[in-house]
Amino acid sequence: MTNVTRLAGYASVFGVPDNGGDVVIAGAFTRAVASGTPIPLLWQHEANEPIGYIEKLSEDARGLRVIASVVGDSVRGGDAVALLRAGALTGLSFGYRVRASRPDRVRGVRELTDLDLLEVSLVTFPMQPLARVVALAAASQPTS
Repeated sequence: MTNVTRLAGYASVFGVPDNGGDVVIAGAFTRAVASGTPIPLLWQHEANEPIGYIEKLSEDARGLRVIASVVGDSVRGGDAVALLRAGALTGLSFGYRVRASRPDRVRGVRELTDLDLLEVSLVTFPMQPLARVVALAAASQPTS
């Protein structure tokens, strides 16, 4: 059996400025959600440290909701699971390329309206402080 822990949370929250002055607008992930392209779950945005995969992406009224599996049999995945279970690591973030944006001069922010989603990461300090893991569940999967 493979040691897998499932998590649910928000990798992005709509309409709220992040610490870099960007605001993700609802609909920015429409193509990513529709594409069905596999999205890796990384450790701290490190491309050479995958710890799992995104099972499901969806946009709801709050933001980009993710359900992901963390593979605990890897060294870094095991560390991530232990930190998640202890409540010591709850941040989520995402790697992206901007396809379209517009300035909001009133609020002094950049609104991100269309994004290429490259990855989702478990992070210590998310750029969007409200992007968090909200639930954990242990699950084991048979190995192939």
